[in-house]
Amino acid sequence: MKIKICGLSRECDVEFVNEALPDYAGFVFAESRRKVSPGRARALRSALAPGIVPVGVFRDQDLEAITSLYGDGAIDVAQLHGNEGAEFVDALKDQGVATIKAVSVSGAEDVEDAYGHGADYVMFDSGGGTGRQFDWSLLSHARGRFFLAGGIGVHNLRDVPGTGAFAADVSSGAETDGVKDRDKIRMLVDEAHSLASVKGDS
Repeated sequence: MKIKICGLSRECDVEFVNEALPDYAGFVFAESRRKVSPGRARALRSALAPGIVPVGVFRDQDLEAITSLYGDGAIDVAQLHGNEGAEFVDALKDQGVATIKAVSVSGAEDVEDAYGHGADYVMFDSGGGTGRQFDWSLLSHARGRFFLAGGIGVHNLRDVPGTGAFAADVSSGAETDGVKDRDKIRMLVDEAHSLASVKGDS
């Protein structure tokens, strides 16, 4: 199973993920306590270990702002949490930007209706930034490769592969007292990758 550690904002956060080597690392550009400026993200990205895919987290932000970050190499993937539709996703794809569209799940219909935007991946979560877990049994309706977010931590990561998720997205679950925790990041990444080897993921 793949894993993304999201919400990096300090130099030491990058050091922690470079030690643990998750598959993805997230920089938040939407309004959040974890928000970073484009300049800050570029500096952190420059220190990120090769092989870790940098993801930018956005909510209803300008297309140009996203493509500029992609053009500068700050991000490889745009994770969209707002009202971005198929036209916006297509415009990003035209610029070479891979996309993840986040969908908040409160019922089975949210999962069934999650695929009309044409993004490369869907991310199912509980509302974005809440740190709460939704009812994962609703994902029986999911299809294709998807990310799972919301309330994931060392206590329940082992249950994520049972949902069919391609990747787990962890932010607050990798923190202690609101900041990234080296030991939690290492435990999460090691566990995710051990689950992948058992399952036979590539």
